Amino acid sequence: MKTFLLCLLSAGVLTGAAHAADLPDGRYLYVAVPGVRNYLEYGGHGLLVFDIDRDYRFVKRIATAGLDSSGKPINVKGVCASAANGRIYISTIKQLQCLDLVTEKLLWEKEYPAGCDRMSMAPDGSFIYLPSFENNWWHVLDPADGRELARVTPNSGAHNTIVGLDGREAYLAGLRSPLLTVADATTHTAARTVGPFSNNIRPFTVNGRQTRVYVCINDLLGFEVGDLKTGAKLHRVEVAGFMKGAVKRHGCPSHGVGLTPDEREVWVVDAHNQRLHIFDNTVEPPKQLASVPVRDEPGWITFRLDGAHAWPCTGDIVDVKTRQVIARLTDETGAAVMSEKVVEVHFKAGKVVTTGDQFGLGRVR
Repeated sequence: MKTFLLCLLSAGVLTGAAHAADLPDGRYLYVAVPGVRNYLEYGGHGLLVFDIDRDYRFVKRIATAGLDSSGKPINVKGVCASAANGRIYISTIKQLQCLDLVTEKLLWEKEYPAGCDRMSMAPDGSFIYLPSFENNWWHVLDPADGRELARVTPNSGAHNTIVGLDGREAYLAGLRSPLLTVADATTHTAARTVGPFSNNIRPFTVNGRQTRVYVCINDLLGFEVGDLKTGAKLHRVEVAGFMKGAVKRHGCPSHGVGLTPDEREVWVVDAHNQRLHIFDNTVEPPKQLASVPVRDEPGWITFRLDGAHAWPCTGDIVDVKTRQVIARLTDETGAAVMSEKVVEVHFKAGKVVTTGDQFGLGRVR
């Protein structure tokens, strides 16, 4: 029965009846699955929509593409959305797909020769930086149709990507390098590097003024801090009171770091101990404050745009002020939903008016 249900979900049979144009005005969390490897037990396949303003109630499942040659869903690698064009983009290890957020129709799907990884989009919706799948380069794409506009090639094992809030720079982190590449997003060329950090870079985030970068690196329970302007590594911040240990995914102790939107705190994940560790970011180096247990091994974290809630990939909803888990995402069957690929979308009068980001970006500008 469970297999049959997952097939229905993958095919898009069990979906919400209403399009986004019929949704009440408000804030919604869009969750792309399978968002933890290709594991269907954490929400099946599709784009799940949750009502943020109504205690994260499950709203609907939107059918998506992203299948292998045998028709099975494959790993989702990233998600981004734009209020400028009302679209959402989902990458897998092979393809990039584009859906209209209002009609919920697939507009296009395109495969890239070296695969795809976690992309990022210009705030004005004018371009997408799409990394090849752990290969040498990033594609710069036209969001209208996915055609390549340019290519940036740091030869670093392309993986995670952030376009800054001003749209002028893109930050490119590869699995095989301790250096963060900074690309000039006006010319789409590599401009400089930040680091080296103490090991190869994994997930990272940047502040709103684009002066600081916070990076997870291999073999560190914690994070390091770099200066985006001078290129220097500033601090190494280790989690105290917890030991490193075996992890189920990603192969590093901390695979996820985010800033609260007001930038007063840094939150970093701890897979082995199933914790989120919180640091005071009003001092340098950031000072450890507290820890929050979650229901599974966390491998990503981002935040609600207003900073009220933290969203680890475990599906726990954490109140930032009280540091308590106040809800957990579940799908239409009541099963736990987990995904490292989530984005906030606001609707008003049937139109997209605001979108968030899959990375926990600082927003003080």
